[in-house]
Amino acid sequence: MTSLEVTLSYNGALSDKHAIDFYDISKALLGFQRTLALTTHLILNDEIITQAPSLKGAQILLAPPEEGSWKAVAWLILGGVWTMGTVSKDTPIGNIISSAYDYVVSESLGFHVDYSKTLGQQYEEYKRSHPKAKNITADRFDSLIEKCHVAIQDMHRPIIISETAKSANISFDLGGKVKAAGPELNIKTFEHLGEEEFGKKTYDFSGNVTGYNSNTFRGRIYIPSLHRIVPFEIADHAKNTFTIEKIAGSLYVNAQKQKDHLILSDISFSGIKVTTKTGILKRIIINDVKY
Repeated sequence: MTSLEVTLSYNGALSDKHAIDFYDISKALLGFQRTLALTTHLILNDEIITQAPSLKGAQILLAPPEEGSWKAVAWLILGGVWTMGTVSKDTPIGNIISSAYDYVVSESLGFHVDYSKTLGQQYEEYKRSHPKAKNITADRFDSLIEKCHVAIQDMHRPIIISETAKSANISFDLGGKVKAAGPELNIKTFEHLGEEEFGKKTYDFSGNVTGYNSNTFRGRIYIPSLHRIVPFEIADHAKNTFTIEKIAGSLYVNAQKQKDHLILSDISFSGIKVTTKTGILKRIIINDVKY
């Protein structure tokens, strides 16, 4: 049996005096539990659930509050019912779950994580000793990220609504080794999650498709001029055979190349920018693919 200790801690303002708004923290804890439950269920069952109580193969317990801080410690129990002294913290599946949670939170907040070099690589290593392990692809995590959007917003409530905290951090205790999960939660990360502004001007882009989900018509593309990977979605009027073939072709070509495959662009398109209110680019809506 594996037990993971996951901590959500708030800092600044009233939280430094060991107090925090009751309603906001109750919503934040629900968001915390939901993100843990949905992520864990996907890893264990290769299934996206929409309700946290549907979690199978694991149990999430909440430890008593610790004196002198404002933090919540959750115990994520895998493979059975918790009893004192029967669990191990540092296991391969525990490391995969912590990496998966880090991936979901980071991507939700606009901090790109290279799936193939992190979580994807861990899966390949795990499957060598566990041949029956499910192979969960990056597009499954894209769907999970969508399901966790509101929950991660709720985890910001003590920071944004009541302002009884200034920031928050999430971490995993893996056998005495503390591992951060995602970036610090603060006003800037909330702005990335918050209201979006759709640009009216169309821009030309070129780049390399690094991920694509044919079910949602969404993916990711590396754009050299921006020096980053940007999420994209295909506009309804552009969901045609030509566009999809070009995007899928770019993804296939880049999947066959080596680590320097992002140097040259292999697809050109036009689209509008979707930004936060502060002007940070969140994603691009593709209107037309040129080649």
